[in-house]
Amino acid sequence: MPDTPQILEEMNDRSREVFRRVVESYLESGDPVGSRTLTRTLSEKVSAATIRNVMQDLEYLGLLDSPHVSAGRVPTQLGLRMFVDGLLEVSDLDDEDREKIDATVTSNSQDVSSMLDRVGSALSGVTRGASVVLTPKREAALKHIEFVSLAHDRALVVLVFTDGHVENRLFTPPPGSTPSSMREAANFLNALIEGRTLSELRGVIQTEISRRRQEIDALAQALVESGLASWDGDSSEAARLIVRGRSNLLEADGAEEELERIRSLFDDLERKRDIADFLELTEEGEGVRIFIGSENKLFSLSGSSLVVSPYMNADRKIIGAVGVIGPTRLNYGRIVPIVDYTAQLVGKLISDRK
Repeated sequence: MPDTPQILEEMNDRSREVFRRVVESYLESGDPVGSRTLTRTLSEKVSAATIRNVMQDLEYLGLLDSPHVSAGRVPTQLGLRMFVDGLLEVSDLDDEDREKIDATVTSNSQDVSSMLDRVGSALSGVTRGASVVLTPKREAALKHIEFVSLAHDRALVVLVFTDGHVENRLFTPPPGSTPSSMREAANFLNALIEGRTLSELRGVIQTEISRRRQEIDALAQALVESGLASWDGDSSEAARLIVRGRSNLLEADGAEEELERIRSLFDDLERKRDIADFLELTEEGEGVRIFIGSENKLFSLSGSSLVVSPYMNADRKIIGAVGVIGPTRLNYGRIVPIVDYTAQLVGKLISDRK
């Protein structure tokens, strides 16, 4: 990839302003920007022909593209990256946005999982994008487990940790589960807890299920396994990826192929196969990071951008992340401070609850 800071530095003032105006107009409207439109906004009065020449030069540099003949220009992925790195003006967090985010975390509930669910919903509502929240891995030892049947296809697992933390998680129980089999499964697990963490408990349970098959019927065994899958995902890392606001992307204007890429994004998310990679994206340092299009190894097929920031515990250790996914023409200047504030707020709240 070309050295974008060097390209920006070598551009003259006119080229830099034309480029910035094209990107800002595209991010606002999503439409290609023509030379006549720019003649009305540039600080320097120049002809449309002169602007067209500048835009052709920018296209030669790989910063702009022409989607259709004489339809104006749009920024390329390289152009968006250069704009974000060198020309993006980040606004202050709007008071109304701050209040909406703050309102989700004022509950006295000690359930961090529920709090992060509300944070995800608030982020989605405020940004009109899809939010992603990677919940922290629980290292505290378990104290008690309980299963609660809500419907034939829906149940709740209540996890009580020795540090006072409580989590409630929905999962789909095996067909034919009954309150009796759930109680049996809970009793089986509680007898094994003995101060173990979730990841430690998983290994013990696999051994115990094999050893004590005669002591627990097949249905309760399936319930145990189903419940564990809902806690740990597909690995021993007890982290979850919360996704809120997918309808914001699916309702957005766009061609059918754009909607298909968005559906592909959600297929990836719902399989949750990249949770570890999601956190890895944030581990190169503090602060907000922006991934545009194919730079984003998680969602490169979606043609989307990801604005993400880690959050830390009291020991300044990264334990999770929050972010917003949207089209590449996100309002980055507004989204960045929202994500940054939310990550700092979540980190503080989790640290204060320890």
